[in-house]
Amino acid sequence: MAGLFSAEDWLMVWNYKDTYILGFINTLQTAVVGILLALIIGIIIGLMAASEKRIFRLINRIYVEFIQNTPLLLQICALYYALSFSGYKIGILITGIISLGIYHGAYMAEVIRAGIGSIPKGQFEAAYSQGFSYIGTMYHIILPQSIKIILPPMVNQVVNLIKNTSCLYIIGGSDLISLTYSFVTGATTGGAYAPAYLVSGLLFFIICFPLSTLAGVWEANLKKKDVAVSPELREAV
Repeated sequence: MAGLFSAEDWLMVWNYKDTYILGFINTLQTAVVGILLALIIGIIIGLMAASEKRIFRLINRIYVEFIQNTPLLLQICALYYALSFSGYKIGILITGIISLGIYHGAYMAEVIRAGIGSIPKGQFEAAYSQGFSYIGTMYHIILPQSIKIILPPMVNQVVNLIKNTSCLYIIGGSDLISLTYSFVTGATTGGAYAPAYLVSGLLFFIICFPLSTLAGVWEANLKKKDVAVSPELREAV
């Protein structure tokens, strides 16, 4: 506890604030590009789950089950070290982006699958009877309705992805957690553990708390709308 109230330790953290700024920026960059990759993968794999072709549904289940049931740390190490030993070494941040995108893409695929599954099958049949293709049905009819269901859990996945950038520490990344560890173990900066990790935690909180709050507000509003609509539906019936 002494370190937490040590003016000398806090001053050291302040003097090396550029280290935290660099880690914060690297974390944001990794997270933003990782989120985009996860969205692309999630949309593609999620739509496969609703496909009429069995091969696409099978690909969806294999991908989702394998990725969700293996640790992210293992996937990061496998990608980074396997490629390194094969002579195809890639940068740590690129490794992080790809690993996070692949990992959270599986969870986003499940979110999209659940959103599409919440739409009555009759709407698919009605769309096909009007001449819509599968893609047209999804784009014009199904996805616009399911987006309100998809958004809150998808935002939660974004928050989880941002926090999981800390896993890059295992391969010596330049993210916020990795640089914080380098700071507290450095020859000239070592020892300021409590202030260093507290500042690191606060920076993560600054990114994640607004997003978590947004997801909670969205979900609460959706529940209110459902409650408000239900009596009208009962009267109509």
